[in-house]
Amino acid sequence: MGAEHNHGNIKGKKLGISILLNILITVAQGIGALVSGSLSLLSDALHNFSDVIALIISYIAETLTQKEATPQQTFGYKRAEVIAALINAASLIAIALMLIKEAIIRFNEPAVIDSLTVIVLAALSILVNGGSAFLIKNEAKENMNMKSAYLHLLSDLISSVAVLVGGICMSYFQVFWIDSLLSIGIAIYLIISALGLLIKTLKVLMQFTPSHIQPDDIQEALLELPYISNLHHLHIWQLNDKDIHLEAHLDFSKDIKLSEVSKVIERANTVLQDKFNISHSLLQPEFGVQDSKTFIVDDS
Repeated sequence: MGAEHNHGNIKGKKLGISILLNILITVAQGIGALVSGSLSLLSDALHNFSDVIALIISYIAETLTQKEATPQQTFGYKRAEVIAALINAASLIAIALMLIKEAIIRFNEPAVIDSLTVIVLAALSILVNGGSAFLIKNEAKENMNMKSAYLHLLSDLISSVAVLVGGICMSYFQVFWIDSLLSIGIAIYLIISALGLLIKTLKVLMQFTPSHIQPDDIQEALLELPYISNLHHLHIWQLNDKDIHLEAHLDFSKDIKLSEVSKVIERANTVLQDKFNISHSLLQPEFGVQDSKTFIVDDS
């Protein structure tokens, strides 16, 4: 527990640094967008602002996940990181749709833009978002919440690169309509990048079976154990990125001693952990019980 808590503190500090950096760049870009009249720079500023909100949400979620379980919250706050990822992904899509609408309106009436301001602030945003994304890159590989924060930063890094290229084109070629075109391109990228994470978080919250687990494979593995004749009432769900839960009824072919039953259950738990990475399993042993023997049962 101590190691996990320390790892959580490290993630929290990294998120805190990223929040501070993104607040500074958001304010700078917002002022720069008003001065220069650039919609793509305003788009980037709004995206950076969404980064700030996303990082704050991720920070709160990360703090909550460190709280211990209580009699009232027996799972603790482990779902907080999933909810944070859902909010962050949904906000990315909402912002992207808003940017597309504004870009279409501006596309028909391109405005003259102070391209130098756009170039300087886009370059600054690249440095800030690149540094922030690098800061939490390792944590993003194994945590849905941190991945959502990383995705915000990475997508803003890419959009800032696009804004920089647009600023250069406007400066040298006076092609001001490219500002709106880049805004649409950035927005489409945001939607594509956020949609996968949104679907993943919804599956977790809906308690769908994790995509890498096939229930038939679990049934086959457990039926190879001694005395087990049937597996039914199976439920598999994911609490967060790491914790996968399973519950099921096991029919025993013989009325064996309770001590023998415990040994079989222990072996079954080991199989579930080693073969399927299921960290928590609740197996109900039965002998001669007249209940539904359906593999997947709708308990409603």
